Formats: sequence, C-alpha cells, structure tokens
Amino acid sequence: MSPIPSRRTVLGGALAASAGAAGLVTAPAAHAAEHAEPAATAASDPWAAVLDDADMVWQKLPTTWYEGPFLGNALLGSGIYAEPGGANAVRFNVQHSEVQDHRPEFGSLFGLARLPIGWFTLEPVGTITAVDWRLRLRDAELTGTVTTDKGTLTLRALVHNSRSVMAVEVTPSAGEAAFRWVFHPAEAISPRVAFKPVPDGYTGNPPAVVAERDGVHTAVQSLLAGGQHVTAWRERTAAGRRTLYLTVAHSFPRTTALGAALKSVRSASAHPYDTLAATHRRWWHAYYRKSFLSLPDARLQRFYWIQLYKVAAAARADAPVMATCGPWLESTPWPNTWWNLNVQLEYWLIHGSNHLELDAVTRALSEFRDNLSNQLDAPYRKDSAGIPRTTDPQLVNGGSVANGGFAVGIPGQDPPTPEVGNLTWALHNVWLSYRHTMDTAILRDVLFPLLRKAVNYYLHFLTPASDGKLHLPATFSPEYGVNAPDCNYDLMLLRWGCATLLESVKTLGVHDDLAPRWREVLTKLTPYPVDENGYMIGAGVPFAKSHRHYSHLLAVYPLYEVTWEDPANRELIETSLNHWVGFEGALQGYTFTGAASISAQMGRGEDALKYLGELMRRFIQANTMYKESGPVIETPLSAVQSLHDMVCQSWGGVIRIFPALPAAWRELVVHDFRTQGAFLLSAAREDGATRWVRLRSEAGAPCVVRHSLGGDIEVRDGHGRPLRYEPAGEGTIRIRLARGQEAVITARGDRPDMSVRPVPPNEAAPRWGLPAS
Repeated sequence: MSPIPSRRTVLGGALAASAGAAGLVTAPAAHAAEHAEPAATAASDPWAAVLDDADMVWQKLPTTWYEGPFLGNALLGSGIYAEPGGANAVRFNVQHSEVQDHRPEFGSLFGLARLPIGWFTLEPVGTITAVDWRLRLRDAELTGTVTTDKGTLTLRALVHNSRSVMAVEVTPSAGEAAFRWVFHPAEAISPRVAFKPVPDGYTGNPPAVVAERDGVHTAVQSLLAGGQHVTAWRERTAAGRRTLYLTVAHSFPRTTALGAALKSVRSASAHPYDTLAATHRRWWHAYYRKSFLSLPDARLQRFYWIQLYKVAAAARADAPVMATCGPWLESTPWPNTWWNLNVQLEYWLIHGSNHLELDAVTRALSEFRDNLSNQLDAPYRKDSAGIPRTTDPQLVNGGSVANGGFAVGIPGQDPPTPEVGNLTWALHNVWLSYRHTMDTAILRDVLFPLLRKAVNYYLHFLTPASDGKLHLPATFSPEYGVNAPDCNYDLMLLRWGCATLLESVKTLGVHDDLAPRWREVLTKLTPYPVDENGYMIGAGVPFAKSHRHYSHLLAVYPLYEVTWEDPANRELIETSLNHWVGFEGALQGYTFTGAASISAQMGRGEDALKYLGELMRRFIQANTMYKESGPVIETPLSAVQSLHDMVCQSWGGVIRIFPALPAAWRELVVHDFRTQGAFLLSAAREDGATRWVRLRSEAGAPCVVRHSLGGDIEVRDGHGRPLRYEPAGEGTIRIRLARGQEAVITARGDRPDMSVRPVPPNEAAPRWGLPAS
C-alpha cells in the first residue's frame, strides 16, 4: 500500500503544463526577478498559477470606478481611473471606511452616512496616449505604465496591508520628469444628497483646510458634529523614482486625527517602496494559501480569485462592517451599512474559503451589542434587541421623526414599516461562523445572548388566534413595499431563531426559563403563507410583482429549513423559485446569485451555472464590480457563495461533495474548503467523476459525508491505515474522527495523486479589466 500524500502536498513540475494550458500571461522578466521567492512561481506553485492567471489587465484607460483597478486594506481604499470630464490626468480616489458624519438629528440615512474625502490626480507633462496596467492579485499591487506624447510614467501602487498607507512609486522618463500630483478635497457632505431629498436644516461640513507641516501636506476636515478627518501626504525622490505616501485618519469626538495622520506618513515615508512592499506581500501570499479552488471555466475561475482579493481588500475582523461599496466610496445612494440583505451576502464567502479572519460581523455585533437594544422603543429595550435597515459602523441609528425617535419599528403599526428580522438574519451569519469553527465561545458569548434578545422582540407581539396557531402582526418583507401579517421573512427567521436557541442551550449545557416558550413557538407557529405561486410575502399579500429580494424564501435558502431533500417540499420550492425569477423588470444581480444557490440545493448544476451566467452577462462590470443605482459590493461576493454551494454543501449535519456541478466541469480541484462541523475538505473531480475526498477534523465533531464516489469505496487515515465507517444513506457514510484526524475516501484499491493543482480550462476566455481585445 503506497502512502497517501500529505494534505499540503504541492504538485511540482507537472504544473507547468496546466499553467500553460490556462493561457497564463508571463510577467516581464524584471518583475519576475523582483518578486522571486522560493517555490512561488507559476510553474511550481498552484496558488501562483491561478492568481497570475486571474490578474486584471488594462490596455485601455478606464473611465469609471466600474472599470478601473482598486486597492484597499478594509480601511483605506482607492479606485483608479481617468479624471472625469476629459482632463488629461489619472484619478486615484482616496476614501476611508471609518470616515463618516455624526449628526444623529438627521437620522441614519444622512447624519450617520459615510463622507467622501477626495482624490489625487496624477498629471503628466504630455497628453496620455496609452496605458498598460496589471493588478497583480497575489501581491495586491497595481503595476504598469502611462504613456504620453512626451514619455512614460512607470508606476507601482499598493495600499499597505497593516500600515493603512497608500504608496505610489512613479519612475518617469526624461520627458515626464516634471509630472505632478495634486490633491482635491471633496465636499464633506453625504453622497446620498444627489439621490434623495435633503432633510430640512442639513448642510455640508465646512471646507477642508490644506496646509504644509514640516514637509508633510495635510487636508484637515473639521466636522460640525465634532471630530475631524485628515488626509496627509508627502513625496520622496530616490534614484529617479518619486514615491507618494498618503494616509487618512478619522477621530470623533476628539481632534486627534491630525497627529495620527502625520505620524503614519512620516513613519511610512522613512522606508522605500520595496521595503513596504515586502511585508505587504507576505501577508497577501499567506492569505491566499488558506484555501484553493480551480475549475475549468477560465472566466469564472478568474472571477472567483478576484473576489477573494476584493473581500480581503474590503474586510477585516477589526474593521468596520462593510458598507455597501466597501472602502471605495463613490457617488451613491447607499453610503451606509445595509442590514436587510447586503451585509449577510457580503460575508458568506468567508466561511467556505477559510477566511474567518475577515469576520467583522461577529465582532461588531458583540462589541456594539448595547446599541442593538437602543434601536427599539423604550418598553422593549430591557430584554430585546434589533437592528434597522441601515446603520453607521458602530451600529448606531439616530432615529427619525417617522419612527418616533427609535430605529426599528413596532410590529402592527402602519406606518412605520419595520424590518424586524434584520438582526436575526445577521445572527445567522454569526451562527455560520460558529458552525464552521465549532468555537463555543462564539456560541456562548455572542450568538446565544443576542439571538435570545432578537427572538424576545418577536415574542412580545406573537399572539394566539382561534385556529390555535401563533401569529405575527404586520411587518415588512425587505423592500417589497407592503406591510403583511404573518410575513414570511419574519416567520422563517423566528422559527430558525427558536430552533437555534434550543440547540444552543443543549450544546452549552445551560438552563433557560424561556426554553418552553421557544418549544411552543416551534409547535404552534402558523404555517408559512403560500398560494398557487408558492411562498407569499405574508398572509393576504401574494408575491405579485417583480422584486429583487428573496427574503420571502429564507426558509429554503440560506436557512435550509425547507429543503429539496424532502420530496414533500419539491413542488413548493420549484414553484416559488420559478415564480420569483419569472417577473422581469426589477430583478437585480443578487436575484441571480440567490437563484443559483437555490438551484444548487436542488442539485441542478446546469441551472445554477445558467443563473451565474445571467449575472455575469447583465450586471458584472469590467473590473468585477456591480452597480445598482450606485456602487454596491455584495452581489459579486455572493456569487462566490453560489459557487461554493455548487462545490460543497454542509447544512443539516451532512457534508455533500460536488452536489451541483454542471456536466462541463469534468475537472475540479478544491483544497482546505471549510465546512460546517469545522472540517477542511480537499477533493478532486477527474474525467467527470469524483476521484478522491479528504477531510480533516478541527473539532472532533460528528462527520457524515455524501462523498459522490460511485461503486465500492475505502476510507483510510492520513497515514494510509484503514478507518472504520458505517453507511448513513445512499452514497453517504459516517466516520468517527478525532480532533486533528484525517479521512481519505477513494474507490477501492485506488491510489490517486492528491496534489493541489489548477485544472486546464475548457476554452480560452478574456481577462477581467480592459484588455486590448
């Protein structure tokens, strides 16, 4: 019996053929030498191969945020494109996810909105005639040239991972030696004013004050509510290279941002670009190696790795919960953090891709938990909590006249139209983080106490009726526009919440006096309203118009309470899905990611791929960003979760391997995909069939796996020794794995190569960005 390769085995020389087949574009020799690292070239390292292949390129000058490269570290962000209005310059937008207004008297939609900061223009001597840029995903750096009729500007740019400093190194040719940088402070007023009526009395903040302080330029923006944000920058020249160092700092209510910004720029500018880049690259290289996915659709594989870059450029556990456009604020009607769908979709991909270090949702809900009770009317604050549609990064909402000074409305009142379930849905994300790590601290310290309060708010309004069932008064299904009693959005979340609380007290071994009430809700809660077209919005309110949200389908996805595996549910699921997506007119990008994930639950890989194709064709922009009246970030990120759902599903205590792959994906490799139960999955599909599956247990949780191998199988541990298992249904087995133990499942007698490798593409595809062809 030959030994089984370690789970971290990396394929060597044979990878070169796959990389070449994938249509990789070789980096210039100078760049390759500069970035040389042991075992880190595309010919020997699968991560280098797929990331180099996914680099976005620009051989045309991008003209908007939706076309250009973007850099970020979850705080500082920059989108790069031509200066609007035909100016002969390149704009480097400068924004920061902590910079916001703090005037609660105008409510969350204005007073607690993010504020624009400004932008730098790179202004050459000559007229721009061409660009040749590459966003190198593996290094998180933009490199390339700007060509003018006077010469060339060779540039490198990054937003440093830990310093929150942007560095742009420019090496000019002789004719471009006198190029210049110019900073343009933006008016410190909510970008929402361009889209929505301005509240009475709302004015912008005073203009920024620009000055020089011992060789460092600053733009100090004072805020009417107190505090300030400061942009600071300086330029250094060495060996013909001019490097711009810039940062942004924000403070409230104190005015300490100026000192912080000056210190940051002075510290960073003491180092040449190469020194900063070295530590920056190390973080990014390690980040990507936490998981691996390669599939034979070249365009979609590149999209996948770009989203992994994007989410780490926009999210970290210690950063604010992502606003709708991440750190890249542009003109938008959505300048805040939205909780009725956006946040949830933004963070789903971190679980399967094994990037829990990006989980700001769990951290923020825990850190600002006291504010969640203050979102409710006073009588309910003692034992309940909620979250409004939109908040600032500290989850504070200033209230409004319509809501009587509190943010989450009271069920049964019209107006307002309360979205009661937003906190419960956000806590489902926390539950996913618990389930994918089995970290009981998340369950004990965050999920259970907050979910208890979220469910309590429902219990105040749940009433029995003559039918013997418990009913909810009118609430609001996100953005459908009609209040409905027994709203499915809330019924589905309430049922999930009560079931999860009961499961939690069992896991934690605690007693809770409310447990009998939760059991009563599960027994007596009214059934979800349905009609001939499937799930309704609520009792008496059919789904009768085109609508982008799938909030009335949460029991199907992502809660997996009503599943395709129960034949009794299949007609209802299929009818509801077809009816929902059958209304054209108001469908948006995340409509198709939701439809793809529901199709994946149904085991319909062809349909899931079809919906993702519609998303790409209709909505995804040249740089993989997404537009819905303004920049929004959740939809491309949620498309990654749809891909995850096609590759692996682990709901209901069963790990399903390759449950919804289209027939064209005959080859596929996944490595260290994180599943519920805290397992790391590696597996390969070869010639249209699953070849091998490997699972490593991080928590010793029960392991039930639907392995998708046909015929007789054998199960061995990581050293090749047989492991006992027992059948658990068709194509499904149960394996006892201790913490740290591995199980390898293969066809009987098979000893496959289990190396991590990219698979060859079915056909060539254009790169993302603006390539020449």
